[in-house]
Amino acid sequence: MKLILLGILSAFFFTFTFVLNRAMDLSGGSWMWSASLRYFFMIPFLLVIVGMRRNMPQLLAEMKANWREWLLWSFVGFGLFYGPICFAAAYGPGWLIAGTWQITIVAGTLLVPFFYEEIQSEKGTVRVRQQIPMKGLLMSLVILLGVILMQLHEARDLAAQEILYGVIPMVVAAFAYPLGNRKMMVVTQGRLDAFQRLLGMTLASMPCWILLAIYSLAAEGPPSVEQAGQSLIVAVSSGVIATALFFRATDLAKGNPQKLAAVEATQAGEVLFAVLLESLLLAGNLPSLWAFMGMGLVIVGMVLHSYVSHGFHKKAEVEQELSAP
Repeated sequence: MKLILLGILSAFFFTFTFVLNRAMDLSGGSWMWSASLRYFFMIPFLLVIVGMRRNMPQLLAEMKANWREWLLWSFVGFGLFYGPICFAAAYGPGWLIAGTWQITIVAGTLLVPFFYEEIQSEKGTVRVRQQIPMKGLLMSLVILLGVILMQLHEARDLAAQEILYGVIPMVVAAFAYPLGNRKMMVVTQGRLDAFQRLLGMTLASMPCWILLAIYSLAAEGPPSVEQAGQSLIVAVSSGVIATALFFRATDLAKGNPQKLAAVEATQAGEVLFAVLLESLLLAGNLPSLWAFMGMGLVIVGMVLHSYVSHGFHKKAEVEQELSAP
């Protein structure tokens, strides 16, 4: 239950990304500044947190030892994740972006076979490819069905360009985020805490954001004070708080594909929060009856995902006790 609560809290704070990015676009702000400013603003906060915990030397040593992996998977996990999200915000409302983002629930489950786990046997340590948790996948599909139901009625009023440019970038982001996050978990092997890993990936992704900012400065000029302020809010709420909570939850679920899938499934809560916040902050239309029915399916799917994950974990504990000498 702790993992689920951490996941839901991260979903709430992450929702500000979708709502404020849409607000910045509606006020004329560049999506490139929205993307790069978030990560620029995150660095001071994370430096203070990691520095106060005296964990900076360990982080720098880890990054130096595996600098290629840090650069690659930070670009995937952060660059190919947040850049497309900000781009999509220029072509679709927050609820559409948040809803499409839920593809990450299924994406995280489908990525499982790309990772291995080490098992001790009579012949020594054996690397075994992880298997897709089918029960977790079924629960993810229930959540995804709820998301689709929420959007079917609303999407009729969108132009083809809004759907195309709003959906395809989000599909890229939905696969990139869990892939980059999980690969970095493999690289660090639990040696770093959530704040260290978050700061490390932010620093390693800086080449991407610096290049994007330079291009945006040349093409669009400097960001407005309003956009900078909103980007600061996104940096703190989504970049620091939400990501740290999510990383903490995935760290606790490390090595258990079922529990990892359950944590990632809690991000479906972003759809509910996005609809409510967009209605309150941007004077958006209230959800239709179909949207409320979809929300119900999302909630049911999250509860079932939590139940399946908890049952899987308890079963594994019992089997381990029975097999103990």
